[in-house]
Amino acid sequence: MKIAVTSQNKTSITEHSGHCRKFWIYDINEGKILGKNLLELSAEQSFHNSSCNEPHPLDDVQVLISGGMGQGLVRRLEGKTIEAIVTKETDLDKAVNAYLDGSLIREKAECHDHDHEHEHEHEHQHKHQHKHQNQHQCEN
Repeated sequence: MKIAVTSQNKTSITEHSGHCRKFWIYDINEGKILGKNLLELSAEQSFHNSSCNEPHPLDDVQVLISGGMGQGLVRRLEGKTIEAIVTKETDLDKAVNAYLDGSLIREKAECHDHDHEHEHEHEHQHKHQHKHQNQHQCEN
């Protein structure tokens, strides 16, 4: 089994999965962590910039743990049989171990639309204005 954890800063769990380009990939066997490797994606491979209809470097994981993600990404992952988990836990190893022993506290995925304004500073930055729909229906 493989578990991916978003970690843009390489030390803690990242909140925004869609733009994240760094993931720790944990190799799991019989409920134990065998090791972990850092996967670094190009900007074009981030979930936000890649097509859900194309193969993705994370397609071979069974679980994705993140500090936050929208309903659109949850549906995309589910379509590839990847379990999407949102948690407030920020410690990478604690989150994976808690997932494995069934104690990881899960949060709901975000319900929002994105309006993007592009600025040209050092890199392409996205400003998000979140427009919340009613609590029972999310649109992306």
